[in-house]
Amino acid sequence: MTGPNRERNKEQQQDGTRDPRAALALLWGEQDKPTRGPKPKLTPQRIAAAAAELADGEGLDAVSMSKVAGGFGVSAMALYRYVPGKTELVELMVEAVLAEGPDLSGAPEGDWRAAVREWTRQCARVYATHPWLLGATAMRRQVMGPCQLRWLDAALAALESTGLDGARRHQVFLLLIGLVRNLAQQRSDHDEEREREWNRLSGELLARHADRFPALTKAVAEGAFEPDGIDPLEFGIDRILDGVEALVTGRP
Repeated sequence: MTGPNRERNKEQQQDGTRDPRAALALLWGEQDKPTRGPKPKLTPQRIAAAAAELADGEGLDAVSMSKVAGGFGVSAMALYRYVPGKTELVELMVEAVLAEGPDLSGAPEGDWRAAVREWTRQCARVYATHPWLLGATAMRRQVMGPCQLRWLDAALAALESTGLDGARRHQVFLLLIGLVRNLAQQRSDHDEEREREWNRLSGELLARHADRFPALTKAVAEGAFEPDGIDPLEFGIDRILDGVEALVTGRP
């Protein structure tokens, strides 16, 4: 049986000698298919779906080649026939959970605000359903598959009727995905018990030093950090769309 250290070394070796062209071929389904021998029992897509389900329940750190393989009743080494390593597996997992949507057919034609709002809501639901997606899609240059690009394409298409050029449409997309990811990070970091303790301690501290932070003290007194019933996603979407509309119309 393959031990965890041996598997970790195997994954590090695979990632250290990673061929980006092979990774792209795997994501896009363009890898060479065997023409002889028995039909493969598994597929990269089945493996990715199982890994995504594992991550949904236990987090991304719980995903390993051996644990995923165990769900199929095979050895970890058997999975390397289909997926070169964990890095590629995570990329396939991202594709798996982004495979459905976005569906903007319900937005009235030409209503870019409605289309963008629906895109952002659907994107936020995916992040809420799969919390590990935040860590798997860090804001950096990375290999992207067709499903991930479909979401980007849909956002840019929703903004076309604004008349903004491609660069500005992309900047708006970055604002929207930044909002979604920021709220996902807040959910990930939230610990109700620790938050109550932090509020108590910081409140006592601020009370002792109120003269040093007058604006903050005033905001706290006005309930700045109290629940207000406002949906942060909808609030953020409205502010971004208002800004875009002002840009489009030339309104100051």
